[in-house]
Amino acid sequence: MQALAALVRGISALNAVIGRVVSWLALGIVIACFTVVVQRYLFGVSYLWLRDLYIWLNGAMFTGVAGFALARGDHVRVDIFYRPASVRRKAIVDLFGVLVFILPFMVVVVLYSWPFVTRSWSYWEGSSNVGGMPGLYILKSFIIVFAALVTLQGVAMALRAILVLADREYLLPEQLRYPPNVAAALQTPGETGHEGAL
Repeated sequence: MQALAALVRGISALNAVIGRVVSWLALGIVIACFTVVVQRYLFGVSYLWLRDLYIWLNGAMFTGVAGFALARGDHVRVDIFYRPASVRRKAIVDLFGVLVFILPFMVVVVLYSWPFVTRSWSYWEGSSNVGGMPGLYILKSFIIVFAALVTLQGVAMALRAILVLADREYLLPEQLRYPPNVAAALQTPGETGHEGAL
């Protein structure tokens, strides 16, 4: 169980570092977009490579931070049942979700994108716009990066769920544990008998 906890900590730390670094691309996006607007409306010039740049940075940022967002719980979740659930039930839902949805979908993403990405690398694909950015193959590679980081974080989620189900969540640092259920914590002792109801 110590090894599982170490793996959860390692994967979460990796995604946290990558997510924080890649999120700085947002500043580059703002600067590039602002530059395009100023050039166009103040100086009457436009560079296609600069327009490509902020679009490509946007794509790289959102695919690069996906694993970090999953670790933080920032992805959209319909949680009318999940939020008030007990920690154990959340662990079961997460384990099911990772095994049935996240991991199979990431396999599909890799299988379908791999030929697309390798073909792009085979002829060093650049922008389809004349005067656009070179290196489109690098941006397309972020599809694989996205799948790899989300898969890793999915594995970390599944392992965390296993630790909870084995009553070993205490092996994880506080920030990697399930947040306490505020509604359950506020219940009086006589009300806790309804915990099993959704």
